[in-house]
Amino acid sequence: MRNHHQDMIRDIEEEVRYTSHLIGKDALDPRVMEAMRKVPRDRFVPDDIKPAAFENVPLPIGHGQTISQPYIVALMTDMVAPQPQHRILEVGTGSGYQTAVLSQLCERVYTVELVEELSRAACELFRELGYGNIEMRVADGWHGWPEHAPYDGILVTAAAPRIPEALIEQLRPGGRMAIPVGRPYSHQDLLVVQKDEQGRVSKKNILGVAFVPLVEPAPRAAGA
Repeated sequence: MRNHHQDMIRDIEEEVRYTSHLIGKDALDPRVMEAMRKVPRDRFVPDDIKPAAFENVPLPIGHGQTISQPYIVALMTDMVAPQPQHRILEVGTGSGYQTAVLSQLCERVYTVELVEELSRAACELFRELGYGNIEMRVADGWHGWPEHAPYDGILVTAAAPRIPEALIEQLRPGGRMAIPVGRPYSHQDLLVVQKDEQGRVSKKNILGVAFVPLVEPAPRAAGA
């Protein structure tokens, strides 16, 4: 019987090799790939599209949101370089698939989601699957989750028009952030943002991507 999950892993490995000239490596961290093998993507997609669960493509999950392409999930996880002792912030829980992958690789994941229905469904699924090192919050991810900062890594699963200052502030010196930056439905760049031990911030463009938009708070009216 064909193993569709293993087919997905092979597709990720092939795309990594194809984009190696962009991402600077021809293989991802073996720990990341093992997490991709362990987390059942089919549990994180709606029932009516489960036959496509292990295809290397993004899929709709309702509320105008998507579950990211497996290659992008693996790549962004690798970019953040999670370690067993790390505490990671994720902005944009969505279906919870990226969250679940991160949970296999670090001490604790803090994840923020604006859509309450998605957050509630993901929370229930984490309980069913026994992922006990995840804390969730329904909130505007633009501001991160300052109560638990600083974070060893931050992963943003929606495209921001610019890097939110709050997320840079919440990144620990020595930490890394993976974030798509650009306007909705136009060119976006997947960036890795690094903060060195002195707090200096550097950015590197990895490759072009297409993500749903990160909601930016409206500016306050004068006198508000």
